[in-house]
Amino acid sequence: MAEKRKEMLLKSREDSLKELISLGIEPYSYSFDKNHSSVQAKKLSEKLKENEKSKEKLSVAGRIILKRNFGKLFFFDLLDGFGKIQVLASLDSVGKENFKILELLDVGDFIGVQGNPYKTKKGEPSVFASKLTFLTKAHIPLPDKWHGLKDIEARYRKRYLDLIANSKVREIFFKRSKIISFVKKFLEEKEFLETDIPLLQPNYGGANARPFITESHAWKSNFYLSISPELYLKRLIVGGFEKVYTICKNFRNEGVDKTHNPEFTMMECYAAYWDYNDVMKLTEELFEFVVKELTGKTKITYQDKEIDFKTPWKKITVYDALKKYADLDVEKLSDSDLKKLLKENQLELDTFKRGLAIAELFDHFCEEKLIQPTFVIDYPKETTPLCKPKRGNKDLIERFELFINGWEFANAYSELNNPELQEKFFKEQADQGRAKGENHPVDEDYVEALKYGMPPAGGLGIGIDRVVMLLTNSATIKDVILFPQMKPEEKKSKPKKKKN
Repeated sequence: MAEKRKEMLLKSREDSLKELISLGIEPYSYSFDKNHSSVQAKKLSEKLKENEKSKEKLSVAGRIILKRNFGKLFFFDLLDGFGKIQVLASLDSVGKENFKILELLDVGDFIGVQGNPYKTKKGEPSVFASKLTFLTKAHIPLPDKWHGLKDIEARYRKRYLDLIANSKVREIFFKRSKIISFVKKFLEEKEFLETDIPLLQPNYGGANARPFITESHAWKSNFYLSISPELYLKRLIVGGFEKVYTICKNFRNEGVDKTHNPEFTMMECYAAYWDYNDVMKLTEELFEFVVKELTGKTKITYQDKEIDFKTPWKKITVYDALKKYADLDVEKLSDSDLKKLLKENQLELDTFKRGLAIAELFDHFCEEKLIQPTFVIDYPKETTPLCKPKRGNKDLIERFELFINGWEFANAYSELNNPELQEKFFKEQADQGRAKGENHPVDEDYVEALKYGMPPAGGLGIGIDRVVMLLTNSATIKDVILFPQMKPEEKKSKPKKKKN
């Protein structure tokens, strides 16, 4: 029955299209002189008295999302990129030719309206139409207006329908754009230069991650989609720029969950002559600035939890976090003790290393307890080959991660600029690796760049998508990425006709 109704609706739209063409009306217009948004039209109408029409002329355009017909009077809701506005049109106001357009309009069609601000008897801000221009015919009916898109998979796969049906979804992506603008504004006020890095790279590096591999037809060799912009940005520090940043896509060939998408947006920045203490100060100032610009205050509520971004933030070492949240003094534990703990908690390492075991235990026991913004500092040296050893303790590195709501938001180092040590660390990771396919390969060109001399530097990476999740109270990362990666749909094969 549903399939038959759908066929009837499609046939009705097809008939409307044919009639428009027969009347000489272009169903796919080239342009329209739109001078007012729905918001501007509402403001002009709101100041009127009930049942009053202004002499002011306006021009609006958008998609029909609701249509009501009362004989010679039509009401319809027009949705544009800013909101919706009600439009009234009568036979007397638009004339016979334009009135025919109203009769052939379907929900989903685009139309341009010229008219006057008007407030109805019920006090509804509206536009009273004097002329209509048909802009685009929609061949397929929109999802049920009153229920929107309930199928979560359909919302993500057909985001264009999600944006039409859900005003809250549109608001999330307006805010996302603002957040990125505020990040750029902050960094540029701190004299950071925006730069580009290649997304197709002959080597991958800058993070522990499995890459996507592609083949160059021109060069007949493999390339990798960037897992991190780090090594290219630090080449720019070698080249003489003192403060650089990029906001770019990273690609990591890994699983999907509520805070991970294989393609995600990252901000990374590097400053010459800084260390991780300087970067910590920059990080908390950046977050506080963005939150205040977006909300006007330093506190937000995420999923019923109040989070305060007022600086300064708490700091705790990895070892002290394990003492506080897991009652583990890992400095006193032997390798056998650590292996036993990993096994008891069903944690696995492809290759056992003491520092990696400690980091794994921290992830397991401590991360989810860090709700308020907290810098976790001084990681074991085995966790990355790109960081300077900790002053006074060569088993540790000058690295911090920022945790909020139990998630990692940022990663930062006092950057390693000793080429011999860098080459040694690269080779150790290439030989043993944190996980198969996720170890840093030796980037000989980057090591050579360091041999020309890189000044002391501090670097920072922030996951933009998670920031947007937090500041828009979104439950999953798919809610803040317009087109998240989805499992390919299986094509339904048509049943074969039986032979007589």
